[in-house]
Amino acid sequence: MASNIDREPDVEAEAGHGGVQSVDRALAVLEILARDGHAGVSDIAEEMGIHKSTVSRLLGSLVSREMVHQNSDRGKYQLGFGILRLASSIPGRLSLVREARPVLEALAEEFKETVNLAVLRSNYAVNVDQAMGPSTLATYDWVGNLTPLHATSSGKVLLAALPAEDRDRILKETGLPARTPRTITNRKELETQLLAVARDGYGVVREEFEIGLTAVAAPVYNHLGAVIGAISISGPAFRFEPEEIPGLIEGIKQAGLQVSARMGYTRR
Repeated sequence: MASNIDREPDVEAEAGHGGVQSVDRALAVLEILARDGHAGVSDIAEEMGIHKSTVSRLLGSLVSREMVHQNSDRGKYQLGFGILRLASSIPGRLSLVREARPVLEALAEEFKETVNLAVLRSNYAVNVDQAMGPSTLATYDWVGNLTPLHATSSGKVLLAALPAEDRDRILKETGLPARTPRTITNRKELETQLLAVARDGYGVVREEFEIGLTAVAAPVYNHLGAVIGAISISGPAFRFEPEEIPGLIEGIKQAGLQVSARMGYTRR
């Protein structure tokens, strides 16, 4: 008895699915190529359990739209420039605030504190969204506020991700003014802390921006793996000690990765 791979497909039955099956199969082909880098007709047919002629037709259609390219040396197929053209249009249409909103709300609900989303703008960390925990004492709205990079948890996450020359330029332009007696104003001490932020995947400030306020932040990445924002949780210093609250550090790091995934990031 011939296997499914060896039998010619039932064209009428396939057409009866209204093209949905073909779309599903074409997407499966793209996923195989994305996973393996390249593959031949026989390899794809065997994995999908369909006839080689069906795979050839699918590949032919994908090639015609530049979604797939055939390597002339080995005859194998790989993803084409059409995929890049489609992918490049996604980031501009994704709103960081919109994608992050449910994650911010869930984090605020879980840890009962204020959660902010910040981005880098004009040498400052700008808070672009905020979610309030149910037991938050303060009701201050941080949205739209420019906060110093060297004295805030979000700012340190954003600084730590910058190339050395960009970080040096910003810090020379802004300086390291003291916001409180606890603000780090020594460049060498700050750089040491930023190395730890980059290594650990989060940053903590204790009353460096405002007396009585402690905060912790983690990065948000885009589809290229670049840091495009930071999620922070802040609370009163007398009861908010991030590294002593069970699950908080891991929780904010995971929240950052959840938003990153919504922005097209895949952990490498």
